[in-house]
Amino acid sequence: MFTMYTYTLYTRGPMPTSRSAILTTAWRLFARQGLAGITMRRIAERNRVTPMALYRHYPSKEALVDALIDEAFAGWEARVAAIAEPDPRAWLVRWGDEYVDFALDDPRRFEAAFLLRSPHIRRFPDDFAAGKSPAFAMAIPRIEACVASGRFRAGPPLEIAMSLWSHAHGLVVLHRTGRFSVADDQLRAIYRRSIARLLDGIETPRRKGRTR
Repeated sequence: MFTMYTYTLYTRGPMPTSRSAILTTAWRLFARQGLAGITMRRIAERNRVTPMALYRHYPSKEALVDALIDEAFAGWEARVAAIAEPDPRAWLVRWGDEYVDFALDDPRRFEAAFLLRSPHIRRFPDDFAAGKSPAFAMAIPRIEACVASGRFRAGPPLEIAMSLWSHAHGLVVLHRTGRFSVADDQLRAIYRRSIARLLDGIETPRRKGRTR
């Protein structure tokens, strides 16, 4: 029977591990204990390798955390890319819906994407203006379309997008920190009513009162 002992005996080295195995273990630790639960020693123990074996793939804990952030953002960006809504205003509402759903359905990945600190995170306005946030970049042409058609008041699309995103983010953070004593479905309803009020302030006067 093959065992860790026989592998070491015949190869004179630790069992190999992969980047994906390391990342999977890091996610499990993060899900249970947050960032404090992730240490290279714990990950090595769970993958039955020495800590040095991990450094071939991730040179530091910070590099590993950056990988978690990147993977979390990829999940968020996939959600946004899947929004099938031809109307630009309705698409923007769905964009916020997906953000709230992401936070409620997958809270640890949401935390990794939007709450963890990293020197490599995208920063407003330069990184967003350069299109380095794919999910954010998808909102810009919808806003531009609303402005061009007269549905929205004229304004910098980048700042309008930031206002819409910040609105959803603020509600989510308030909920996560216990400021709201509501169930998840109630938070979704609060967001929908709240974003409608925000859009009322962005829309041109001639659009107000029309059926959407």
